[in-house]
Amino acid sequence: MSFETNGKYFKNLILSVIFIAASSVVMASPSQAADCNDNMDCKSSWLSLSSDEKETVFEFAEDYKAFMDKARTELTFVTEAIKIAEANGFKPLRDDSPMTPGAKYYDNNRDRAISLIVIGEEDFSTGINVVAAHIDSPRLELKNVPLYGKGEFALFQTNYHGGIKIHQWTNIPLAIIGRVDKKDGTTVQINIGMDENDPVFVIPEVSPHTDRGFRNKTVGEHLKAEDMDPVVAHIPGPDGDVSNQVEQFLKSNYGITRGDLVSAELALVPAMKSRDMGFDRSMVAAYGHDDRLAGYADIRAILDIGTPTKTAIAHLVDNEEVGNVNNTGAKSQYFSNLVSRLIEAKMGDEMRETYVRRTLSKSRMISIDVNPGINPMRPSAWEPLNAPRLGYGVNLKLYGRGFNANSEYIAYIRKTLDDADVPWQTATYKVGEAGGGTIGGEFARQDMNVIDFGVPVLSIHTPYAVSAKVDIWNLYRACNSFFKK
Repeated sequence: MSFETNGKYFKNLILSVIFIAASSVVMASPSQAADCNDNMDCKSSWLSLSSDEKETVFEFAEDYKAFMDKARTELTFVTEAIKIAEANGFKPLRDDSPMTPGAKYYDNNRDRAISLIVIGEEDFSTGINVVAAHIDSPRLELKNVPLYGKGEFALFQTNYHGGIKIHQWTNIPLAIIGRVDKKDGTTVQINIGMDENDPVFVIPEVSPHTDRGFRNKTVGEHLKAEDMDPVVAHIPGPDGDVSNQVEQFLKSNYGITRGDLVSAELALVPAMKSRDMGFDRSMVAAYGHDDRLAGYADIRAILDIGTPTKTAIAHLVDNEEVGNVNNTGAKSQYFSNLVSRLIEAKMGDEMRETYVRRTLSKSRMISIDVNPGINPMRPSAWEPLNAPRLGYGVNLKLYGRGFNANSEYIAYIRKTLDDADVPWQTATYKVGEAGGGTIGGEFARQDMNVIDFGVPVLSIHTPYAVSAKVDIWNLYRACNSFFKK
């Protein structure tokens, strides 16, 4: 190569570098702008924290991790939520509970959903402020006749709850959590695998030594949903049947039979504890961020609002991951019935159904639910202008195509967040590239003003997802500010 050729080569190389750098600036700017609030503060939320605030963020995360390790399912979430509520002065809602401003109540919906309520100064007819979230997470659950023997092992038949990638649930430690309801009316609580002294359960995958003939198959061909059965025992009984030994164990330790499992709700969930992630401990790796992160922020937010102007409700429901179904899901009439009970407790025989409709129409709701943040391994699902990043605050979910909140309500939420100095960003997938849903639509159908927002999380719907501690804290602050409006 001659010097002249070298000169042209380096000239072209320099021009290419300049072009790439300029392109990077152009590409970075819209993404950065999407993470700015009205004050155009375009840096990570971490950078704006004082040393005291950073300490608060880390303390909040410690409480969150401890809660998450106990609240593994909707059943255990409600149990833990009631403990927190009662420790902070909330009492069970009764039909004759006084609707005195500042009064604090909770209502337990069948042990699988719960609402925390603080009565406001204004009449219900001016509307209520509601922050709603779901508390179920993707998981495996036992079929109602689950126990069988195969290959000198005892296994449990399972089904799945919510969207999962099947292969991610193999070869990890699983816990069994739930309840068994017996014909005599008694309930047996089951929680095996979360204590360090408990056994765990594993769905065994094929090892690389024996998977010839499988490697050319797709994941979907290699592993089916019907194959997701954990090994639960191995020692055979006198008759050689391992499953009979499991039945004997359940009978002697829990007083339940195979038949009792027909009326059981038992979930298989990851047994890994919540952990700090990263050298800087800035993130939380845990099972169930979707959506118990939002549920926890909701509960914490309503604890310290004092006497609000409008009645505040932290409303937590079940079964979002499977379509908001059943009488504990968002499609149930439970919420409107709850509002009816509040109005009737105040008005007595003068209460009319139209008062309920009027209250709902004047009410404001935030439906909080986490969503995928930009994954460094696959950022292409997002377009730069509306790409939520971990550490940049709560993300307003703006779907388009008629699914957005009304623009005036979005403006109200922007002002609420900015007045409280809560960082926010927008979140919209590339058109046709991804999708998802929340409970928000079920309440919009009741003529309520509803907006969806949450915080970005890496690897949601996997057994071990990742959130930023500062985002968890800011979601709590956002909910708290909304309740106080």
